[in-house]
Amino acid sequence: MIYELDDRKPQFMGDYFVADNAAVIGSVRMEHNSSVWWSVTVRGDNDLIHLGENVNIQDNSVVHTDGGIQVILEKNVSIGHLVMLHGCTIRENSLVGIGAIILNKAVIGKNCLVGAGAMVTEGKVIPDGSLVLGVNKVVRSLTPEEIATNTWIAEHYVERATRYRQGLKPVG
Repeated sequence: MIYELDDRKPQFMGDYFVADNAAVIGSVRMEHNSSVWWSVTVRGDNDLIHLGENVNIQDNSVVHTDGGIQVILEKNVSIGHLVMLHGCTIRENSLVGIGAIILNKAVIGKNCLVGAGAMVTEGKVIPDGSLVLGVNKVVRSLTPEEIATNTWIAEHYVERATRYRQGLKPVG
């Protein structure tokens, strides 16, 4: 569902997909080909949440802000299942793995992979091209193949969202 809250209203630029049991609330801007999947909450009740072009937020994730701290997800960002994003910025072509947590004022650089279950603490800045595992641990730089996979995942979710916009029908 898509909700206004007081004077905060979601904005949509171009094609998008929001699953019927997801909640997109308040100050949320979704760019072309962005998608919000099942049981996701994107709650812009305190400040702006920006989903760039080709961003996908996968099942059961939560995106939220504090007043004065936006969430910015740049182009081609993929957010895996069960991720918690709170007041953070994720630069283009990055992937956040299943169950990761990224806290207020953290910045994930371009072409990064935040591994499943990782935690990025408040204010931490992760350099471009990094692999992050555990708590604030940059393990190594990503290979060109891993960076290409990040792009492929974002493109795959654009195709998947198009399929769902066109072919999904309730039964019963």
